[in-house]
Amino acid sequence: MILMGIEISSMGVNCYMVGCEETREVAVIDPGGNARAIINMLKENDLKAVYIINTHGHIDHIGANKGVKDATGAQILIHEADAKMLTNSASNLSVLMGSGVTSPAADRFIEEGDIIKIGNTVELEVIHTPGHSPGGVCLKTGDIIFVGDTLFQGSIGRTDFPGGSYKSLIQNIKEKLLCHDDDVVAYPGHGPATTIGFERQHNPFL
Repeated sequence: MILMGIEISSMGVNCYMVGCEETREVAVIDPGGNARAIINMLKENDLKAVYIINTHGHIDHIGANKGVKDATGAQILIHEADAKMLTNSASNLSVLMGSGVTSPAADRFIEEGDIIKIGNTVELEVIHTPGHSPGGVCLKTGDIIFVGDTLFQGSIGRTDFPGGSYKSLIQNIKEKLLCHDDDVVAYPGHGPATTIGFERQHNPFL
């Protein structure tokens, strides 16, 4: 399996590329900004982006959708509950930053239990974890989970944005993430990777 990451420094978000060694096809998860750096990484590693998957619709996770899509033709995937954030700068919060950024509309909606197949060898299971946003999702493959802004090392996603719910976020983390084995690695939208076991034992919110 191919697994690479790049931190978009201007937005402080982690963008991941995960995919198939055989076909070199990958999904770009949360291209929050700096489309040129993402495109260069794809080219330098001979990777073909077939999907752009947004774990949720806030600006810091969708900012480079257009640039990456224009360069690669990749399909944009997001949960339907966050779909309007792609094309509405007020909903995705970019107007608060004075930028008014939007993304092309979704090519496909994803929901709980969907399996996203990448190349011949990789499958991402969609786990719907609303709380940070209504359409927040996590993506699991093997012993790793891309958790977006649902869970961080020692913390959790904010719930004070429109559509957020602290109660829902905590419930979803406990029921849909902490159910996994301790050694499962969680790759968050911001900050360092962690493990389910570490968060189970040390996260003060849980």
